[in-house]
Amino acid sequence: MMRRCHILLETPVLISLLRRYLPPYRNALIAVVVLQFFGTLAALYLPTLNADIIDNGVAKADTAYIMRIGAVMLAITVVQVACTIGAVWFGARSSMGFGRDTRAAIFHQVGAFSAREVTHFGAPSLITRTTNDVQQVQMLVLLTCTMMVSAPIMCVGGIIMALRQDVGLAWLIALSVTVLVAAIGLIVSRMVPLFRVMQKRLDNVNRVLREQITGIRVVRAFVREPVERERFDVANSDLTDVAIRVGRLMALMFPVVMFVLNASSVAVIWFGGHRIDAGEMQIGSLTAFLSYLVQILMSIMMATFMLVLIPRAAVSAERITEVLDTDSTVVPTGSPIDTVVSIGTVEMIGATFQYPGADEPVLCDVSFLARAGQTTAIIGSTGSGKTTLLSLVPRLFDATDGTVLVDGVDVRDLAPDVLHSRIGLVPQKAYLFSGTVASNLRYGREDATDEELWEALRIAQADDFVEALAEGLEAPVAQGGTNFSGGQRQRLAIARAVVRKPEIYLFDDSFSALDLATDARLRAALRPTTRESTVIVVAQRVSSIVDADQIIVLDEGRLVGVGTHDELISGCPTYAEIVQSQLPAEVAA
Repeated sequence: MMRRCHILLETPVLISLLRRYLPPYRNALIAVVVLQFFGTLAALYLPTLNADIIDNGVAKADTAYIMRIGAVMLAITVVQVACTIGAVWFGARSSMGFGRDTRAAIFHQVGAFSAREVTHFGAPSLITRTTNDVQQVQMLVLLTCTMMVSAPIMCVGGIIMALRQDVGLAWLIALSVTVLVAAIGLIVSRMVPLFRVMQKRLDNVNRVLREQITGIRVVRAFVREPVERERFDVANSDLTDVAIRVGRLMALMFPVVMFVLNASSVAVIWFGGHRIDAGEMQIGSLTAFLSYLVQILMSIMMATFMLVLIPRAAVSAERITEVLDTDSTVVPTGSPIDTVVSIGTVEMIGATFQYPGADEPVLCDVSFLARAGQTTAIIGSTGSGKTTLLSLVPRLFDATDGTVLVDGVDVRDLAPDVLHSRIGLVPQKAYLFSGTVASNLRYGREDATDEELWEALRIAQADDFVEALAEGLEAPVAQGGTNFSGGQRQRLAIARAVVRKPEIYLFDDSFSALDLATDARLRAALRPTTRESTVIVVAQRVSSIVDADQIIVLDEGRLVGVGTHDELISGCPTYAEIVQSQLPAEVAA
């Protein structure tokens, strides 16, 4: 009973989702109902005509009557087939359109998420919600249009038509329907909780598989294939166990239906035969009554089959709605500023960031000013908040306290397109999209010419290996850039930012995969290009930031030093300790 109540509580979420995305297909759905109505009426009229042929044609040896009524039956059959085809066509268009619109809505919603929301849901779960969950609701819409609409018409119409043939056997209909509903209801009640478990375990399989594919090099490097294979086997077996339990229940449903159907048919023939022998019923009426009983029970079977799909679709609808109703924590202001003076200054005043539910902030009261034409470096131990600090500038996160200013304007007041158009970001993990070298570089600026692309590659020290490729700029790039080395991916990501020619460059530890010689050449080539821009660099190597105009030192999310290399050596113990660990000779000097 509690399970059934829980289903009823979830169903409104499913109904709300359908109301949100089905209205554009209202006319098609009306056509489905009309076509199913007339098609079902045609199917219900056929047994009556068949009974008429038996009683008035076959019994009286009237061949002309048989041919005439047979022609009518053929015409009605053609109408039924045409209506069914039309209903399926409109139903398929409606359900597929619903699925397309829902997937698009989830995609656009996820695209507006900040890093916080993406982390909250997790990539595997978002993929499952966009594909499998949408497919479950889409399948419900399709089967509703092709089966559920006709089921109540068939059931009610079948009962009326059966009673017109003979009222004396009505108790058989009531008994058969009661037994069938009770049996299938018991099966469905046991299947409902398994669907929720199945969706969660499907998420788990996607998560494990995604981790193993993404980290395949780490797995092989540490010879962890047996462990990862066992981990996937556990997740896969868990999903399989639940799926088998659901499959067994579904497999049990059809034998139960057929048993009730066949037992009812035998009962109708048995008791109907006695009524025919007593002169209370004709043979044609018995045949028609038996046909209507089959139609009634089949319609109930279709309805109960839909009851199996509804709980799973309700779970999927709940997961979909959770994504659609989650607002990004990074939202544009009501009246965004879309014009600012293009200088490129970045300033933080008391910037603080704390994850929801965390005991301590990741960043606490950080203030600094990065001017155009200067290079600002950020350094600190692992976990000190360097990447988070850099992420506040393009609003990948919003500061929970304090202010982040670009050209004197709070980034929360700037129109997102205006803010992002001024920034060239090279993330810590250089990611390339499937396509070509040229298409990846033009992510920075779509109208960039080939000459500009080659110039950006030259600056990023990537022109040599791109020229070595047979296709040059049109060389294919695999998803994630996996057909290039880590250093090559970093250089292509830097070239992508250079193509953009932004006012603000953000390099998040973007030179870590480069050797010292390539690093030095790249920085030297960058200086003329970034001379009038603001450059903020997150770095791990002290040797790469000694020439920075100012260095920001972070320790456990707090700013503990700001200045040049020489100033911080004598005035910031944390920086001196980092330098000593990397450049002991310099400290000694």
